[in-house]
Amino acid sequence: MQDTTNKQYDDAVANCREIFLIKSKDYGTSWRVYRMISIADQIFIKANRIRTIQEKKEQRIKENIPDEFRGILNYAIMGLIQLDHSKENETPDFKIDVLKSLYNDKVALAKNLMQDKNHDYGEAWRSMSQESFADLILAKVLRIKQIISNKGVTVQSEGIDANLFDIINYSVFALILDKYPTTT
Repeated sequence: MQDTTNKQYDDAVANCREIFLIKSKDYGTSWRVYRMISIADQIFIKANRIRTIQEKKEQRIKENIPDEFRGILNYAIMGLIQLDHSKENETPDFKIDVLKSLYNDKVALAKNLMQDKNHDYGEAWRSMSQESFADLILAKVLRIKQIISNKGVTVQSEGIDANLFDIINYSVFALILDKYPTTT
């Protein structure tokens, strides 16, 4: 099953990466002006939209739920990049090859985390609902916002980066289950 999961994970991320890089060609790295709270808010908006669509069972804007999970994943990658590269003296723009490398580095870390957790949890996520992934992402965003209001300090809990990595993996799981629904 691990080989299947790894392939499905890579496929889901490849589509997100493609969108990210195309938009980067269109807009550059204008997102580099975002502070962490802005990235958290963008993720919140998208996750909240998913939840609203799930509850109302209708939508007026054409982007579907998987599109929103792709956007969430990409904003989480932006957040991780910002955590590493937010120094004032750094150039705000990245060349596309550097950006792709940074993206791939963050995805590799997220995938390793997923593999470790899958080992311990036995791919329990395959039995979860899309609604749960939206709720988990919303909870992680609220944790990030609390950490930000605490000036980045946590007493016992993981930091912003750990929450962003979980958001990436929840988004990938939702995308995998959307494309390959489990049959029970």
